[in-house]
Amino acid sequence: MKQQELELILKEYQTPAYVFDLDALTRRVQRISACLKKSGIDLCYAMKANPFLTGALEPLVERFEVCSPGEFRICEKEGLPMERLVISGVNKERKDIFRMIEENQGRGIFTVESMQHFRLLSECAREAKVKLKLLVRITSGNQFGVDYELARQIFREQDLYPELSLQGIQYYSGTQKKKLSVLEKELQMLDAFCREVQEELGVAVSELEYGPGLFVPYFQSEQEEHLEELLEELTALIGRMDFAGKITLEMGRFLAAECGSYLTRIVDRKENGGQIYGIVDGGIHQLNYFGQTMAMKLPFVQHISCEHKAAQECAPAKGEEKWNLCGSLCTTADVIVKQYPLTDGKVGDVLVFERTGAYSVTEGISLFLSRDLPKVLFYSQKEGIRLVRDKIETDSINSAVAEGFAV
Repeated sequence: MKQQELELILKEYQTPAYVFDLDALTRRVQRISACLKKSGIDLCYAMKANPFLTGALEPLVERFEVCSPGEFRICEKEGLPMERLVISGVNKERKDIFRMIEENQGRGIFTVESMQHFRLLSECAREAKVKLKLLVRITSGNQFGVDYELARQIFREQDLYPELSLQGIQYYSGTQKKKLSVLEKELQMLDAFCREVQEELGVAVSELEYGPGLFVPYFQSEQEEHLEELLEELTALIGRMDFAGKITLEMGRFLAAECGSYLTRIVDRKENGGQIYGIVDGGIHQLNYFGQTMAMKLPFVQHISCEHKAAQECAPAKGEEKWNLCGSLCTTADVIVKQYPLTDGKVGDVLVFERTGAYSVTEGISLFLSRDLPKVLFYSQKEGIRLVRDKIETDSINSAVAEGFAV
C-alpha cells in the first residue's frame, strides 16, 4: 500500500493492525487467472492462508479448499455454494461430514485422507441417500493422504461403493518451491499414476487438483518474481502431460501474501551492549514470515515517521542505524528482525511489514501473554477503509475465571 493510504489509516486506527488491500488482491488474482485460463486451468483458494479474504475472492476463483468445520462455517456465512467447496483435511468427524452432506444433498466434493475416511464418507452418503463426489488425496510422504498402492485399491474397488463417485486425485507436497524441476517431477509422477489407473484398471481419472506451492519472495535478499513468465513455464509443464481431464491449481500463499500489511508502532528504544533495540507494540505472535531464520533476513518494511505527532512524543532522530526490532512478549524469542536499517528511527514511528496477507493473521502464537488480538482492516479505493474485526481481548480465553463460567 502507498504511504498516503497508510497514513489515513493511522489517523483513525491504532496499531497493531492488519490491513488487507482488496484492490491489490484482485489485481494479482486476475493476473494469475488470466495466465491459467489460456490453458483451461481453474483456480482454487486454500482459505487457510487467510480466511478473511474468502468473500473477496468469491468472484475471482472457481473453488475454495476447506480444511475444518470452522472454515466451512465461514463459507456458510459468506454464502458460498457447496458446489464450489472442496472439503479437505484430516480428522473429518462424522457429525460434521453428515451435516454437510445431508444439508447440501451431496453437493460439493470431499477428499479421501485414509481408508477410514473413505468408509466414513460412504456410510454418510448412504445414510443421506445421495451420491458423493470424491478426490483421493495422494500423500507426499507425510501424514496427509494415502500412498499410491492404497489409492489404486480405492479406484479398483470403487464399484463396491455405488454411493461414491471418484472424480480424481488431489496432491500437495509443500510451499515455497523455488525450482520448476520439483514441480515437473511431481507432475510426471501424477501423470504416470493416472495413466496406470486407466490402463491397468480401466478407470478414467477425470480430475487433478494440484497444489504447486509456488514461491513468494518475502525477503530483500530474494529475487523478485516474474509472475507471467513463471506461470507460462508451469502451464507448459502441465501441457506436456498425457492427462486430459480437468486440472485445478490450489493456491493460498501465492494469491494472498502480497495484499497484506502489518502495522506496528515503535514504543521504546534502548541500547544494550552497543546494540539498538526497538520495542514495537506487536510481535511474533502476530507476524510470521515463512523461511525467516533467527530473525536475520530482512523483510520489506515501510517506515512512517511520527513527525506529525507532538514533538515531545518522539525521541530525537539519529540518521541511519541498525535496529533489532523486538515485540512485546516476555520471551527472548520475540525478535522480528535483527539489524534492520532505519533512518531517523524514533519512538512513535510506525513500521509497516509488507507481504503479510497469508498466514500471519492466523498462524502466530496469538494467545501467548494474553495480548489483545489486533484489528483487521480492509482497504479498497471504492469502499475506503473498513473495520472487519475489532481488537479482541484474550484474557477471558486464557483464564479459569472466564465470563459465563462459575468459579
